[in-house]
Order: sequence, then C-alpha cells, then structure tokens
Amino acid sequence: MTLDELQQMIARMYSRKDEARGVEGTFMWLMEEVGELAASLRDNSPQEEIAREFADVLAWLATIANVAGINLTEAVQLKYGNGCPGCSQMVCICADSEKP
Repeated sequence: MTLDELQQMIARMYSRKDEARGVEGTFMWLMEEVGELAASLRDNSPQEEIAREFADVLAWLATIANVAGINLTEAVQLKYGNGCPGCSQMVCICADSEKP
C-alpha cells in the first residue's frame, strides 16, 4: 500500500467523522496514539502490539493530513525527495547534535 492509497482508504472509512471533529480534535487523537506507541515501546510489548500502535499512529497522521488538506506523498517528496533537509545529502552527514 502506498501513502496515497492509505490516505484514500482512511478518507473513505472516516472522512465524515474526521471533518466534523476538525484538525484540533483529530490532533488530540493522534497525540493519544503517539502516547500509546511510546508506552508499548517503553514496556517492551510484543512486536505485534507495537506494530498495531505504529499502524494507529500512521492512520491518525493520514487522518489529520486529510482534514488539513495535505497530500502526505507530496509533502514527503518536497521535504526529503532531494536528500536531508539539513545537509542535502541522501545519506545524512549532519552532526549528531543536529536534528536530522
């Protein structure tokens, strides 16, 4: 499944609810899922549970992108398609103390 396909699938399943909730409400759900992922990683949960939490975070990210009118494929290509945003290399050479 591509990122575009994920966004389209999520839109088909949930767009009515997502649009009614808006960006702010959807963002809160995304943050809750990020917290659940963090807890799963911290607790050394089984791989299957961690994978489900990653899927939830990705689905909610696609949801909020849909509500905000952002195509994730285009956004990723624009930001990372020509290499690291910091050093412009395909294999990052930024200092370890830098964000990338």
